[in-house]
Amino acid sequence: MMRWRRVLAVAAVLAMSAWAQAQTAAGQPVKRAALDMARLDYALQPRQIAPGVWVFEGAVEDFSRSNGCNIINTGFIVTGEGVVVINTGPSRLYGEQQRRAIERVTQEPVVKVLNLNLHPDYFFGNQAWSGLPVQALAGSIAGMQAEGRNYAGNMYRLCGDWMQGTEPTPARAAVVPQVLQPGTHRLELIRLEGHTGDDLLLLDHSTGVVFAGGLVFAERVPTTPHADVKNWLRSLDALDRRLAGFPLAVLVPSHGPLYKDSRGIGQTRDWLLWVSSLLEDSARRGLDLSEVLQTPVPARFQAWAAQPAELHRTLAQWYPLYEQRALLGELPDKGFK
Repeated sequence: MMRWRRVLAVAAVLAMSAWAQAQTAAGQPVKRAALDMARLDYALQPRQIAPGVWVFEGAVEDFSRSNGCNIINTGFIVTGEGVVVINTGPSRLYGEQQRRAIERVTQEPVVKVLNLNLHPDYFFGNQAWSGLPVQALAGSIAGMQAEGRNYAGNMYRLCGDWMQGTEPTPARAAVVPQVLQPGTHRLELIRLEGHTGDDLLLLDHSTGVVFAGGLVFAERVPTTPHADVKNWLRSLDALDRRLAGFPLAVLVPSHGPLYKDSRGIGQTRDWLLWVSSLLEDSARRGLDLSEVLQTPVPARFQAWAAQPAELHRTLAQWYPLYEQRALLGELPDKGFK
């Protein structure tokens, strides 16, 4: 009995040490292992950010062959009664390597896989998780089914050999907002919208970790192919209110560095407000798109990743809508509230 107690005491010390290291590391620059293009090895290295919670951090960049199109943060939670996986990455290879990396950390079986939205790097690794309950919100599943083939064409073009054998494999079961209690973790699933029509978030009440999905970007220009800026801003406000009573320890955006506070929410809101204000003002002045594309980016955004590609995509996608609203006299006097 005494020996068993000593073992438990040592385990507790090790767990607290890992947690302390995670607290120190969150929000700090992470040196990612160089991927091996010749062997198509993503060099995935899980980083523990809280007791039982691990993250694979993607490059804070845009899709490219040089980064294997691995620009997403995926994660997993070892609950004591099985593992919950969050996002499966941009390819079949990523999903397979993610699965092997998880197996090196824990012998617990994976019991649930979650895709937080419909974009390809959230679910293109699903092939590696066949036979398991892969879930997403109903609207995300519909989007995966409708757009998967088009996604695949673009991803093969952008990522090349990294996409070998990848078939778009949508989540198989719809999940609804709920609270789960697997093992030692109390996990709350929340549905918001704005980045896409269905944005799933996971709050781990046991550790204070939030997987915010694509609703939050940190130090990176947000992607907007399915975005609704009004709903996005409303959802960021709702998330702020939700976190007011939440013991936030680490906020994990799907793209960008991890922080021990909610600054990523503020960054995303700031960017959306600036872009919407720019487009409203430009439409009122009757500028054409080529003139809008020449607008200097404010200094506070200039160091962000994915410049200028994501900004230009957003401006080209959204500006015709603002021009139409200006012609119809539908623009508000000020930016979105």
